[in-house]
Amino acid sequence: MSLNSSTPKFIYECIDCGKQFDKNKTIYLCPHCSKENNNSSPPKGVLRIVYNFSEIIQKNILFSDLKKGYFLQLLPIDRIESLPILNIGNTPLYKFDHLDKKELPFKIYLKDDSQNPTFSFKDRASAVVSAYAKEQGYETIVTASTGNAGSSLAGICAAQNQKAIIMVPESAPLAKLTQIIMYGATIVPVKGTYDDAFDLSVKATEEFGWYNRNTAFNPFTIEGKKTVSFEIFDQLKETLPDRIFVPVGDGVIISGVYKGFEDLLNLKMIDKIPTIIAVQAEGSDNLSRNIDNDNFEIRPSNTIADSISVDIPRNFNWAKQFIQKYKGEYLTVSDDEILEASAILSRNTGIFSEPAAATSFAGLLKYQQENKLDKDSKNVVLLTGSGLKDLNSVQKILNIPESIQPTIDNLKNLIS
Repeated sequence: MSLNSSTPKFIYECIDCGKQFDKNKTIYLCPHCSKENNNSSPPKGVLRIVYNFSEIIQKNILFSDLKKGYFLQLLPIDRIESLPILNIGNTPLYKFDHLDKKELPFKIYLKDDSQNPTFSFKDRASAVVSAYAKEQGYETIVTASTGNAGSSLAGICAAQNQKAIIMVPESAPLAKLTQIIMYGATIVPVKGTYDDAFDLSVKATEEFGWYNRNTAFNPFTIEGKKTVSFEIFDQLKETLPDRIFVPVGDGVIISGVYKGFEDLLNLKMIDKIPTIIAVQAEGSDNLSRNIDNDNFEIRPSNTIADSISVDIPRNFNWAKQFIQKYKGEYLTVSDDEILEASAILSRNTGIFSEPAAATSFAGLLKYQQENKLDKDSKNVVLLTGSGLKDLNSVQKILNIPESIQPTIDNLKNLIS
């Protein structure tokens, strides 16, 4: 399926200065605003993708029509066939009304994106980036990652017969490094932080002409991530939830969630944006702590939730704009609360999430404790990655019994 139009399908627009750029060349950041960027504050010049909404409205296209066309009219690619053959997105939305055998006065919906091919939400972004690279003739894609984005790009490129080069901080979890290597990507461990790996990947892009997938650098990552909003709207029978809890590190996932609903708002398919709640780990709160500050202050990150452990949230400025414009909310949870939430989630639902994903559920539990969840309200929790990606983090809450001699009496003693 392809899309033909007499007018440009989309343009780039800088979120800071508002300058617009046509889509006929690869561009990452606004060339004007990005000149001000430094290593001590979030980058400026992040680009949003703006579609020809008026043309879609004039054609009287319904949400169901967009769905039938795989939302191609709201993606920055020309052909659906450019996407990987893997089943990406369309992940389940599970409804629960009990926790620990107690009935809840509100509804919980769990959006389980660990069901993606590489067991991570990041596949949504990698798929769109890979498809665009395929259409533009790029053979090599590079990214910096703490693990999930790298394993995602590696897996998607394996399916697309593309070359992936993944730069990771040397502290990245072994399970994620294993995925990257098994998918056949070139892995480059970097001494230092994610930010060091990020900077090196950008230099490599300039030096070798590779296509770069980095979040808050490549504007198409947001376009892939926003598809989760379309799915939530569809799975709730074209209604909106009251709240969506989102784990936040660099601010890209939450911006993607906002962008998806904002696209529907611009198309007059919805009349408001649901309340979206940014949940951060206390040990990596550089986004939520700075939202109301005039000057950005960095605190070194230290949390078990490695996927959202970020010193400089690279999509801070856009996430801040979204949260302030649409009256979003934000909170932090401790590592202990994250681990407890992971355990509660697993034993109540059968979904085992990595710490970064369980962070959003910890946020919901904190709202419950503070009586912030209205009766009969619909609350979506975005679960972004499988717990199998980081087994070390949950070791301290595991209690594995000693082995027994295989007798019934010993069994009775153990289970009692």
